[in-house]
Amino acid sequence: MNNDFTENMWTTLYRRHGFFTPSYLRGSNYIHKLEEAHKAKHSQKETQQQPGAGLPVGITTASSLANKTPASHLGMTYDLIERAPAVEDDHTVAPLPSRWSREDKHNALEVLADGQEVKYAASRSARELEHESCAIRANHPMPWQAGIYYFEVTLLSRRRDETTVCIGFSTKNVALNKPPGWEPESWGYHGDDGDIYSGHNVGKPYDGQAFGSQDIIGCGVNFRTREAFFTKNGKDYKTAFRDIKGDLYPTIGMKKAGEHIRVNFGQTKFTFDIDGMMEKEQARIKAAISKTSIERLVSPPMGETELIQQLVLQFLQHDGYVETARAFAEEIHSEKQALQIDQRKPVPGINIRDDEDAHHRQRIRRSILEGDIEKAVKYTCAYYPHVLEENYDVYFKLRCRTFIEMVRKSAELSRASSKKSNGHSDDVPSKMDVDEHGFPDQMEEDGLDTQADQEDLLSRTIQYGQKLQSEFKDDPRREISKTLSEVFSLLAYPNPLQVKEVAHLLDRRGRVAVAEELNSAILSSLGKSSRSALENLYGQTSVLLDYLREDGGPGSLVTIQSVVDEIPKMQPF
Repeated sequence: MNNDFTENMWTTLYRRHGFFTPSYLRGSNYIHKLEEAHKAKHSQKETQQQPGAGLPVGITTASSLANKTPASHLGMTYDLIERAPAVEDDHTVAPLPSRWSREDKHNALEVLADGQEVKYAASRSARELEHESCAIRANHPMPWQAGIYYFEVTLLSRRRDETTVCIGFSTKNVALNKPPGWEPESWGYHGDDGDIYSGHNVGKPYDGQAFGSQDIIGCGVNFRTREAFFTKNGKDYKTAFRDIKGDLYPTIGMKKAGEHIRVNFGQTKFTFDIDGMMEKEQARIKAAISKTSIERLVSPPMGETELIQQLVLQFLQHDGYVETARAFAEEIHSEKQALQIDQRKPVPGINIRDDEDAHHRQRIRRSILEGDIEKAVKYTCAYYPHVLEENYDVYFKLRCRTFIEMVRKSAELSRASSKKSNGHSDDVPSKMDVDEHGFPDQMEEDGLDTQADQEDLLSRTIQYGQKLQSEFKDDPRREISKTLSEVFSLLAYPNPLQVKEVAHLLDRRGRVAVAEELNSAILSSLGKSSRSALENLYGQTSVLLDYLREDGGPGSLVTIQSVVDEIPKMQPF
């Protein structure tokens, strides 16, 4: 009964989502990248299966518009893509083992329960050699990017005599007619004698000793230390192997008919507290990070708190938040005064100069974030007349964003008109009216509340789109034509806000990206860094962690966010 429940639970979860996260890997950089890749492929698959689906970003097909007035009736034409291009696999993100392979196995073994169970199905008389064993590997190798990998095997057979099950890992080229551990590039823990084997048929005694029916044996590899370990019924034992290397597949072997095992690759809770082991490993890395001195990183030397304050101040000034920077500087000064032992000694203040350029950039940014792209372009041309001429891509994105904002406003007005005609009102925003980035999902009507106003806005949108198409139609770059097709496809839907294939194009968060690019272009034109010191620090740290994640290094066990999350617990700022 319990076995059936476990099997059914796994089958339901895996079939429904096609993705699982082992508990000890939650929040890791590896799982984050794996989830992104899975979502991208899942989204593309859904888009291709839907009638009228095109590019993942929302290009509609000609067949879906067969019964509608074509988009060109508005005076605009654009290419309609029939099928989305295939998503390129990111080979740097290895998938998790999820089942036993039906191809990479000995013929005498039978794979059951959606790949989670293996049974020795052949009779003993069918065996060719007395010493021969039958082995099987998982469908994917253990991912070194995870830092630590762990799986468990439950022995289901109820035989009274000794078991012949062997549990371990091996590379892809190891023969499947020998138990794991007997061949080079193969490691295993054998249940009959309790010994561990590494590339040879002579084993070594192991603390876990022999195991048998109903025992749960765990196998793990710490890629940072290049060590492997085993567990038995939730108890951890000493390191079994060292200097582990290669692409290693979870592997099991067995010799007797009737032997039967079930694996847990992380779809359900483990018997052993692997989460606790992972937390200890992460704590070691974080402890090393916290002990690192920053005095040699800056000149003149300063404490950690002071360095962080200076980074935040420089970021605020860099991005044009002068008033916020001034308020933050005053708060820092007040805190220093309160902590000053000798109150007669003056505390030097922080001078935040009134930067006219910063005010200009902030005015431009505010216009973009409010959706008034044309005003932002006007300010940019007035304050920095050569920036858009010298940054063609930024100019193109601003033009496209203007069109998107016009379509968005038209769709919002249409939706509001429909709600009012149904007796609903948008006068009072609900909790759902604010998205996760603080942008209210409420109407920006600007007084356009009549049918005539909506038709006028739609007409102006079409005219603007025609000009946009004419201006950039001769650009040979594929990304330009692709972007134009994406934004023009918004006109193919009565209300694009309600169509998930294109709704993301209208997301207000797109304003932030455009504002950041324009701000960087302006700073570069002034001979200043396009990124603040804090952004540079974040970027360099990300690159360093990626480097330290190679081959399962210490970077695999931490993320920037996990370190940031610890800051309030250690010291308040």
